[in-house]
Amino acid sequence: MTLIANPIYDSVFKYMMEDERVANILLSALLKKEILELQVRQHEYTNVQRTHISLFRMDFSAKIKDDKGEEHLVLIELQKTWLPTETLRFRQYLGTHYLNKENVRKDSDSQYGLPIISIYILGHTLGELKEPVIYVRRRYLDYEDNVIEGKDRFIESLTHDSIIVQIPFLRKRTRNRLERLLNIFDQDCRLEGDDHLLEIDESLFHAEDVPVLTRLLKAGVAPDVRRSMDVEDEILSEIEARDTVIMQKDQVIQQKEQALQQKEQLIRSMIRMLEQEGLDERQIAQKLALPVEQIRQLK
Repeated sequence: MTLIANPIYDSVFKYMMEDERVANILLSALLKKEILELQVRQHEYTNVQRTHISLFRMDFSAKIKDDKGEEHLVLIELQKTWLPTETLRFRQYLGTHYLNKENVRKDSDSQYGLPIISIYILGHTLGELKEPVIYVRRRYLDYEDNVIEGKDRFIESLTHDSIIVQIPFLRKRTRNRLERLLNIFDQDCRLEGDDHLLEIDESLFHAEDVPVLTRLLKAGVAPDVRRSMDVEDEILSEIEARDTVIMQKDQVIQQKEQALQQKEQLIRSMIRMLEQEGLDERQIAQKLALPVEQIRQLK
C-alpha cells in the first residue's frame, strides 16, 4: 500500500495537474484518446474563498489523435468540485470559453471556435445516475435519426462533449484502466484519522500510470501543500458551521409557518361553526377578537 496526498483538495489537485506528464496521463485516460501535445492555458481559475469552496478549474489546449488517426486541436476544460455546486456556475465558466476570442482560429476564408471538451470531477452524485464515469457525446442525425458521418466546424464550434466523474461511485472499482487510475480520487481509501492522505494499492495501476502516484506521493510530503490542505479544512469547517446555522433557521421558519397554517385552519373551523349558528361577519369578528377583513380573508 502507498500513501498519497488526497487530490480532492484543490491544492493537491493543482500540484498534480501542473505536471504536464501527469496531466497527459489522466486526461488521455479520460478522453480515451492519445494526446500528442498538451499545454496548460495561461489563465487558471480557482474558487477558494473565505466564504465558500465550490469549484476548481484548469484549462488545457491539446492536440489529440482520434480513432481514424486524424489530429485535432481541442480545448479541455477541467473542473473539480468536492461540494454540490450550482449548475449555473458550471454554465458561467463554460460560457467564458465561447466568449474568449483566444479560442477562435482563422482560416483563409473563415473563422471557427476550438472544439471544447468539458470534464467534471464531482465529489457528489447526480440524481439516479450511478456510473462512476459518464460520457456525454454528440451525434449528427438526420430527420429519421440516422447518424450522419463526418464533422463540421460550425457545429463543433457551438456544441461540446462532456465527461463526468462521480467520485462517490468509484468504490475501488477496477473494471478498466481508467477506473484503476481514478482510484487516486476514491475517498473510501482515506487514511483513518487523516483525510489528507489516501492509502492506495499500487499494484492496481498500469506501469504507464505510476508517475501519477509518484507526483501525489511528493505532494503528500510537500510542506506548502500540507499547509494549504489545512487551510481548506478550516474553510470547509466554516462552510459547514454556516450551513448548519442556515439549516436551523430554515427549520424554525418552517415550524412557524406550519404553526401559522394550523392556527388559520382552526380559525376557519370556528368561523364555519359560528356561521352555522347564524352569526354574521361582524359578530364572528367580535367573538374571535379579529378584524372583519381577516375573517373575510379566511373564509
